[in-house]
Amino acid sequence: MRARLLAACLLAPALLLVIGILIVPLFFDLAMAARDPELRDALPRTATLLGEWDGRGLPGEAAFASTAEELSQAEQEQRIGALAQRLNFQRAGLRALLLKTARADLAPPYHETMPALDARWGDPTVWLVLREARGPLTPLYLLRALDLDLTPSGDVAPVPLDQAIFRNLFLRTLWMSVVTTLLCLLIGYPVAYTLTTLSPRWARIGIGLVLVPFWISILVRTTAWLILLQRQGPVNAALQGLGLTGGPVQLIFTRFAVYLAMVHVLLPFVVLPLYGVMRRIDPVYLRAAASLGAPGWMRFVNVYLPMTLPGVAAGALIAFMLSVGFYITPALVGGPADQMVSAFIASYANETLNWGMAAALAALLLAMTALVVGAARLVVLPMPRGVG
Repeated sequence: MRARLLAACLLAPALLLVIGILIVPLFFDLAMAARDPELRDALPRTATLLGEWDGRGLPGEAAFASTAEELSQAEQEQRIGALAQRLNFQRAGLRALLLKTARADLAPPYHETMPALDARWGDPTVWLVLREARGPLTPLYLLRALDLDLTPSGDVAPVPLDQAIFRNLFLRTLWMSVVTTLLCLLIGYPVAYTLTTLSPRWARIGIGLVLVPFWISILVRTTAWLILLQRQGPVNAALQGLGLTGGPVQLIFTRFAVYLAMVHVLLPFVVLPLYGVMRRIDPVYLRAAASLGAPGWMRFVNVYLPMTLPGVAAGALIAFMLSVGFYITPALVGGPADQMVSAFIASYANETLNWGMAAALAALLLAMTALVVGAARLVVLPMPRGVG
């Protein structure tokens, strides 16, 4: 009993840390992606009246009057900005309509003066958009992150082709992360194996060289590649000096530059798990396979590789999970077609202040990562158990 109590006390800080930095932020992220409080906060009476409206034709005079009066009050109290931004995100032009109406000097009957001020108030679809935005929850942001949209009647429909960017964005992020992970494995596997064949002294030096990138921030390392890959930079100068190119080659702001910088950053995360697994493999298994007449490639495929799969899986998952969230590296050395989901999350959070859309993209990115990690766990991790 004492041992269990001691173990619980030792694990409690780690559990609280996981809850504080993972579970709670995840809960708030999912909540932010579905919350829709703007209309009800700014126009509470209008939200109630539109909830009682059957959605046919135009609402009654009470809804018109409440909308005009509450818009004017929200404008005076400077509470209209969030609502205008929210509605304009769903249907372009509504921000200008709300501000125009809030600043107008209207008089009853409002079902006549509001359409006279702007004909859009006589359009039932505008009122349907207001009705759908009364909250408190909405699927709008999650749908938009999948290139879908809510129609004024509440149905789901694809967005216009010129606005459909997020599906390709997620596929690009997934593809770039997978390619980066595979490149890290192709480079890191022989590096880790070579480290296991060195003497203890040289192995320590090699591990130190692998760890050197951890001492430098990602921003500094990416900036270094930004300098190296310039058209007048050292890499282009070396290529021209060796006669490999007749002039400067466009290396920076390309997909190649993004892969190069990302692999440089993530390679240690692959080498270290592989080295930890490889150094514990007893050479007697390979000698036994050789004594049975197995050639070198067969010893590697049937004996050595299966025994290193836990390290391969660990390194690959770490590299993949880190690469899907890359923002600085693609932003500095990549072009517009090389940006990943995190760049759009940062844009919505910092520039347009659309927290709902930022949260929706983050939630879908997390779901995509979890699916890939779960699939990899099912495919890769059972394999070493079947070898024995």
